[in-house]
Amino acid sequence: MMLGMFLLWGVLIALAVWGVSRLFPRGSLSSGEHERDSTAREVLARRYARGEITRQEYELMKRDIGQKEDLRE
Repeated sequence: MMLGMFLLWGVLIALAVWGVSRLFPRGSLSSGEHERDSTAREVLARRYARGEITRQEYELMKRDIGQKEDLRE
């Protein structure tokens, strides 16, 4: 009887966890969390594509990123 109760609660908890994970999938992270895994060039390209920065700012930052990458190598 006790084992059945533990199994029932275990199944209910597992279903609740599964349901919450389906409501909030990992793919829907905020842009800040997602950008942490991206390279600087990818983040810059996304910002330019969204219109957050001008072409001139994009080119300047891209050049700056390139220089910093060259220093690391």
